[in-house]
Amino acid sequence: MAIKSDRWIRKMALEHGMINPFHDRQMRDGVVSYGVSSYGYDLRVSDEFKIFTNVNSAIVDPKHFDERSFITVQGDSVLIPPNSFALARSVEYFKIPRDVLTLCVGKSTYARCGIIVNVTPFEPEWEGFVTLEISNTTPLPAKVYSNEGLCQILFFQSDEACEVSYKDKAGKYQKQTGIVLPKM
Repeated sequence: MAIKSDRWIRKMALEHGMINPFHDRQMRDGVVSYGVSSYGYDLRVSDEFKIFTNVNSAIVDPKHFDERSFITVQGDSVLIPPNSFALARSVEYFKIPRDVLTLCVGKSTYARCGIIVNVTPFEPEWEGFVTLEISNTTPLPAKVYSNEGLCQILFFQSDEACEVSYKDKAGKYQKQTGIVLPKM
């Protein structure tokens, strides 16, 4: 497996629709940067967030998820409470090739503020908007800006296509369009 460069990312996005909308250079004037970087793509977070709260004393259980565990907020930015967590989605829609796996890493601008971003790998032939997991590890409220960069996606291409892709196994998060909650 080899990490892919900005040239490969541009080609796959423009010729094969791997990322849409796509920015073929890094946008950074007055915003947390997004777009193509040397060996990845900095995706943007949309303007809708689901912030976890304990108002209803719900339990976070992945097998029996209670939607009362969060409140929905929409806007130009969001404040994530101290030691709390939010879900969001990417602005970009991804279509991953059959011989590619991605990994997500947080952007240093947010990491230096105690904000950790976790996204599971995009498996071969997965497609959809990305559900983003954002943790505020600080004892202070943390601000996240909508429509700006949040994390970087790294693309790894194998020398052969996988035997069974996410699409082949009809993955439960295939073609997700919004913030998708845990499914069983």
